[in-house]
Amino acid sequence: MDPTFDSELRDAFLVEAGDIVQRLGDQLIGLEAAPRDSELLNAVFRAFHTVKGGAGFLAVEPMVQLCHHAEDLLNVARNGQLLIDANRMDALLEALDLLLDMLSALAAGQSMAMPPPDLLRRLSPAGNVAPPPAPRPVAAPVAPPPSDGTIDDSEFEALLDSLYGTGGVPGAPAAPVEAAPISDDEFEALLDNLHGKGGTPGAVASAPPAPATSGGISDDEFEALLDNLHGKGAPPGAPAAAPSPAPAPSPAAPAARHAPPAAENTVRVDTARLDTLVHRAGELVLVRNRLLSLAAKQGDETLALAASELDRVADALQTTVLGMRMQPVGRLFQRFPRIVRDLSRQLGKEVELVQEGEGTDLDRSLVEALADPMVHLIRNALDHGLEMPADRERAGKPRKGTVTLSASQRGERIVISVSDDGRGMNPDVLRRKAVEKGVIDEAQAARLTENECYELIFRPGFSTAAAVSDISGRGVGMDVVKTRVAELGGTLQVHSQLGRGSTLELAVPLTLAIQRVLMVRVGARLLALPLSNVDEVFELAPGQQQQLDGRAVASHRGRALALADLAGWVGVNDLPGRHVVVLHIGHLRLGGLVHEVLGREDVMVKPLGPLFEGVPAVAGATVTGDGRLALVMDLAGLAHADGQLLPTLRMNT
Repeated sequence: MDPTFDSELRDAFLVEAGDIVQRLGDQLIGLEAAPRDSELLNAVFRAFHTVKGGAGFLAVEPMVQLCHHAEDLLNVARNGQLLIDANRMDALLEALDLLLDMLSALAAGQSMAMPPPDLLRRLSPAGNVAPPPAPRPVAAPVAPPPSDGTIDDSEFEALLDSLYGTGGVPGAPAAPVEAAPISDDEFEALLDNLHGKGGTPGAVASAPPAPATSGGISDDEFEALLDNLHGKGAPPGAPAAAPSPAPAPSPAAPAARHAPPAAENTVRVDTARLDTLVHRAGELVLVRNRLLSLAAKQGDETLALAASELDRVADALQTTVLGMRMQPVGRLFQRFPRIVRDLSRQLGKEVELVQEGEGTDLDRSLVEALADPMVHLIRNALDHGLEMPADRERAGKPRKGTVTLSASQRGERIVISVSDDGRGMNPDVLRRKAVEKGVIDEAQAARLTENECYELIFRPGFSTAAAVSDISGRGVGMDVVKTRVAELGGTLQVHSQLGRGSTLELAVPLTLAIQRVLMVRVGARLLALPLSNVDEVFELAPGQQQQLDGRAVASHRGRALALADLAGWVGVNDLPGRHVVVLHIGHLRLGGLVHEVLGREDVMVKPLGPLFEGVPAVAGATVTGDGRLALVMDLAGLAHADGQLLPTLRMNT
């Protein structure tokens, strides 16, 4: 790679190539399902071809060679001489993986090796290639107007439009093309004569022989090349014809030729700048809360009106800024068709992946953070959930199993579910496996409810696999998923029906930047409870609190609600509070005893720093409207803390 090339050009190429490659994975999976889809074939071909052109401009020869071999295979498929079968798709997907590695190396300024010869051999279209289809008859050419020997912008746009269709070049104005289109072979010949076969832009063609040049092609040579391809003055794709009287030029043509390009309506912004903007908006929220508190205490009508106006503006700004951080969950889903395809082939299962709710918006940081947990959930569905095709047939099911990814918004949370129509979970088998692996003893297993049995799959060391493989059986994976989701302020729930399938439901906050909390007081300390985990608040009536097996419970809505004294957890020696905040943490329900419920607030969570790392049940801190410090609670950590909490939260273990 030439170290002197402009870093701005490299960065621009990396952005464009990244967008192209991001779509390429889905396109390849779609092409395997519909190998005769000419639109998909052309799209995949153009993707490799575009990346090759940019790589050639930057003289990244390994990337050029990889893309050139891939487009060779795709070009033969486009001509109808072969179908992209599973083995060829394996080679194309492997080429895509290598291309991603090359782009990463280019971004890091690292050197890269040439593609493996074995991969290039598998990308070769040689063998089992059908003869090309007979050429279609070409209409008689229409004589063009006289030319001064040069090709102008409109004629070059017409050349590209005839190959790719109108709009083939981003930002180019549409131009009507009346001539017969140039064939793919002719266009490849044009590129090979310009750059050399498989070479980079600026390279000298090896044939036909030409005198040595400095690396570029002159205007006369380019005109001669077009004349050889199409005949002097003929339109692209038409045979040479004798000149004929030229029609009168259209007076509108010059104006259209010089029409200004359409203005861009998007701009790329560095994510660090976006995060800074969100941070500043969060600080404005804290200032707004402070001003509202002061206005309420002062009783000044003018100050109250100003505070109300600031409240309105801050709300609008907060909504706008958070919207800028949002991405459709489809950005998360788009990597999974490839995973399902590869894993189903490895397991010998037939699987259809269905995606729903891809347009649901999710915070950008959550899209990235949920990638690994979602991979574990999908692998679990394919490996443990779906049966083998023969077993499904014996059970009266279709041979092909279905895995469904869905996303939706429920209040302040985004719910993502992974469902399968497989065998479902057997609570008795889960109990037995947990005892065999020493996760719980027999007495504890006998007391577990059906939902608590499903929760066993998240315990460290638990697995139902009969043998250890590179996919499952080691008892790690699902416990890591739950830990990671809990770190994001989310919860996991399992629903299953024996013989019908299972659903794992993951719920996370809309955003991690600004949280809506319920502010409570415990003694002299303030705690912020994530509002998305709060079900309701009530005050204990006399005699409502009781003791059950040595644990404090309250009779609420016909059920026993376990109570936790948060005063003891924060180290306050006051008597337990009489206000109960009902919290849900996955399948668990807990009543937290507090002294006072202050109300709802939007807060910006600040980390507490390395000194407080590892403190259970604390997610961070925030500043309240009256300037005091409040701890933001991590409710998932609260449920699994080893402090003064009820053991019922840990399933009696």
